[in-house]
Amino acid sequence: MSDFRGEVRAWLEANCPASMRSPCRGEAEWVWGGRRARFFSDDARLWLERMAARGWTAPTWPRQYGGGGLAPDEATILDEELRRIDARAPLKSFGLWMLGPVLLEFGSEEQRAEHLPKIVRGEIRWCQGYSETGAGSDLAALETRAVRDPSDDRTWIVDGHKIWTSHADKADWMFCLVRTDASATKHEGISFLLFDMQSPGVSVVPIRLISGASPFCQTFFDGVRVPAANLVGRPGQGWTIAKALLKHERALIAQARDTATAEEEPLEAMARRYDVLGDPLLRDRVTQANLDSLCFTLTLRRSAETAQSRGQPGPESSMQKLYGTELNKRRKELRVAIAGYRGIGWEEPGFAPEELQLVRDWLRSRANSIEGGTSEIQLNIIARRVLGLGDGRS
Repeated sequence: MSDFRGEVRAWLEANCPASMRSPCRGEAEWVWGGRRARFFSDDARLWLERMAARGWTAPTWPRQYGGGGLAPDEATILDEELRRIDARAPLKSFGLWMLGPVLLEFGSEEQRAEHLPKIVRGEIRWCQGYSETGAGSDLAALETRAVRDPSDDRTWIVDGHKIWTSHADKADWMFCLVRTDASATKHEGISFLLFDMQSPGVSVVPIRLISGASPFCQTFFDGVRVPAANLVGRPGQGWTIAKALLKHERALIAQARDTATAEEEPLEAMARRYDVLGDPLLRDRVTQANLDSLCFTLTLRRSAETAQSRGQPGPESSMQKLYGTELNKRRKELRVAIAGYRGIGWEEPGFAPEELQLVRDWLRSRANSIEGGTSEIQLNIIARRVLGLGDGRS
């Protein structure tokens, strides 16, 4: 492994641009890829191209699908070396984090060959079609329907709508849960379908949040025609696939919040800048939050290594999601407290741009306990699947 570490270290030294060796300064510097990809700098584009060419945007995926083909211990070394130089993630992608692992487990060879290389290279941006207005925590109650075209059984026709679809207005494709058998029980009548967001009959309306941003959308489907070959797994297998994907999503949410914390100004530096470190109660809150964040980061790394060795995250991802949610909410509230009255500005003159963002971030954090499965749902999963209480169904 020392030879591999040396190879990785030498390659990163030669290929990671200097500007990519520092935390992102806000979402404007994130790279999502896709047909309408936007890069805030030439270095960001170059970094993605070089990492994708090596397959290291998806280091453990098989090489035949564009991945790096690394063993779990090699992927751990790569991660350690990236962290050592504070390298930014070259690509943020629901395809990498959620869809790809599901296609590797449930997809056909044709689906893997078609979609995985494009995900690795950041050519297609994906969004997730799960929640509906009447199917949030009870996701299996979804009503979006897909029926076979009576004149062409090679085509599904989709009608319905989804809500809280993150970045649907910027996505190229959607992975979507649809009801394909109205006569089956609600869990058994669901299927997992992929389709192009440019298909006729798809329309997207952004939703303005209390924070003032609009990353969520409502998405409508009116007679959308989807090739039957885009059904992942078997008809009626959607709930099984959905649960597998949700493990990856919850692990992702926890990891993303840990990354976002690392990109923020440290709490103690912020408290020093606002000259409030002399407050013993506030100093204690800062210290406790930092200790909790450190423990959470180490736990996530340990869990990631375990997940790599077994090929997928386990039910403990619900524990990470739950704890990460509460920790993030606490840190956002603490940042407002540190800034005092300057942390509650909205659009008034005299506030710095980062100060106006503080209260918006705090408001946005309130939704953390809902998205990706509510905290109550996570507690149920932890009780049943981690602690072994009840019948284990979820």
